[in-house]
Amino acid sequence: MKKMKNNRAGFTLVEIMIVVAIIGLLAAIAIPNFVRARTTAQLNACINNLRQVDGAIQQWALEQKKNTTDAVAEADVTPYLKNSVVCPSGGLLFADSYAVTTVAAQPTCLKNGVGIGTGLHKLPP
Repeated sequence: MKKMKNNRAGFTLVEIMIVVAIIGLLAAIAIPNFVRARTTAQLNACINNLRQVDGAIQQWALEQKKNTTDAVAEADVTPYLKNSVVCPSGGLLFADSYAVTTVAAQPTCLKNGVGIGTGLHKLPP
């Protein structure tokens, strides 16, 4: 008499649950790091934009022979910027991203890092 072999290849429920648990653990570790990296990248991009705006203000002031107390408007600065400059943390236009006041004052970000664990978007002294 011959025995019938009943070998079924596959994974048990316990093995599948262990794999799912490991994937969940890796995701729990990785996702906050991705969010933090994105936030840091947005902060650095915003600070670089502020440097560009400040450079544009200084160039405009030199060409127009303005004093440090003279007021600056967005329309004065935008011709000196290569591209449209907006805050990567959620700005849509220059006007809702950055504020410019006088030649001597540094431009400021109006968004200031909206989100989780963000710092202020400002130029270093």
